[in-house]
Amino acid sequence: MRDIFRIKSISEVHQLFGLEKPTHPLITIIRKWPQTDLDFANVKLTSELYLLSMKGKMKGTTFQYGKNSYDFDDGTLVFIAPNQVASFADPIEELDDSGWTILFHPDLIRKSELGKTIKNYSFFNYEANESLHLSDKEKQSLFELVKKIDLELNQNIDKHSQNIIIQNLESILKYSNRYYDRQFYTRTNLSKDFVSKFEHYLQNYFSSSDLSEMGMPSINQCGEAMNMSGSYLSDLLKLETGSSAKDHIHSYLIEKAKTNLLNSNSSISEIAFGLGFEYPQHFSKLFKGKVGFSPSEYRNLN
Repeated sequence: MRDIFRIKSISEVHQLFGLEKPTHPLITIIRKWPQTDLDFANVKLTSELYLLSMKGKMKGTTFQYGKNSYDFDDGTLVFIAPNQVASFADPIEELDDSGWTILFHPDLIRKSELGKTIKNYSFFNYEANESLHLSDKEKQSLFELVKKIDLELNQNIDKHSQNIIIQNLESILKYSNRYYDRQFYTRTNLSKDFVSKFEHYLQNYFSSSDLSEMGMPSINQCGEAMNMSGSYLSDLLKLETGSSAKDHIHSYLIEKAKTNLLNSNSSISEIAFGLGFEYPQHFSKLFKGKVGFSPSEYRNLN
């Protein structure tokens, strides 16, 4: 079993890899990972930091976080949120400095607008095999923003530095969001296939005993059935159909509820329990929010 090595600060990253003292306590940019004596084959890494990493040319390195492993390709961008666990099958060996890695502590953005919105960047919750694949132009546009942050970190820090750093960091995330949309669209046939499989999965789930025994399927549960993260599935569905995974799940639930209300004499509570709800009032609240009528009102209308 691998030991888990937890990193709490930017300073600890620099110490671990034998780097000079960081110029900023809450953010750093590493252009080329130095060699280290750390035995990656026996260590899993987790941290309290956000990580954005675009790798250049690498030699024989397999990277894993979540449930999947990923062989790095030139020009792929990986996002990792705090407290996720990552591991490497081999020591990191970069062949050039064409890649870059930004690590930053949540305290950097905590009082900023980005601190409020960073949870909206769902790609931080994607699996390793759902990395962003960049074109040369896209790589260059992000690299220009990285250079601006690097410039701020390597000159005298003043009262404007933090805001400028955060603005450029936010721009990287916004452009990455755009590029992920492009990646979804360029794989449209594959996306449609996943939508079809997801619909088939929901049909089977809602017509089986799983619904009454286990309740509504979670987004992560649906993602696992599609061999992807729940966040990736939801974003894919949103772009392809206009509705999130949660919307799709609720749609199936409401249709099932309508059928049960109009074709049985069961009480509202019995129907709620049969749909996997522990508390009938939660079912009634969801139903009224989606349909505009309470379950009993809907039954009496028909």
